Amino acid sequence: MTLTQLFAGMAATIAISASALAAAPEALLPLQERWATVNYQPEGKAREQAFDALLKEADAVVKAHPDSAEALIWHGIIASSYAGAKGGLGALPLAERSRDDLERAIALDKTALQGSAYTSLGVLYYKMPGWPIAFGDDDKARQLLTSALKINPEGVDPNYFYADFLAAEGDSREAMRYLEKAKRAPARPDRPLADAGRRQDIAALEEKLRKTLGH
Repeated sequence: MTLTQLFAGMAATIAISASALAAAPEALLPLQERWATVNYQPEGKAREQAFDALLKEADAVVKAHPDSAEALIWHGIIASSYAGAKGGLGALPLAERSRDDLERAIALDKTALQGSAYTSLGVLYYKMPGWPIAFGDDDKARQLLTSALKINPEGVDPNYFYADFLAAEGDSREAMRYLEKAKRAPARPDRPLADAGRRQDIAALEEKLRKTLGH
């Protein structure tokens, strides 16, 4: 698998519900909405440019709210999504920036946005190449993703991404169990675009797992 393919897989980052954003600065709401629009655009240069512009907006929000875990989480999400759109070795600094944002967010408030920093960081650690190319680490990814599930056990994103991680580790039966939980997660009426994209992700992973399990 090429670096571009690895980074492309990293682009499916976290979509956070508006209810979780209630305690976040109001400036985050436009970032959330534009992220969902850009993240599900067709691949191409325009998408990469849109993420570049969005990251600059997120820079301004973090500068205005330097101690906001929520702002750092969204900055990290946008940076990792931009890395996925960009691909190749040029995406590594963006992925590292995302990691640093999410680690800072956890240090400030572990439960911010229903523990989404743990989920986002776990995705980075299992999608990224390992040493000496980058910082990928499956053991650390498992630890982070299970921490996210402890905070938000019924959430669609922590269950989906843990299922995806387990599938990559070859544990298809356990992956299916968490995928079923992701399917049962409550819909987010205010996030139809993000939910539609996640349902597509869930369906694709379910088909893959059924083939592996012989169903």
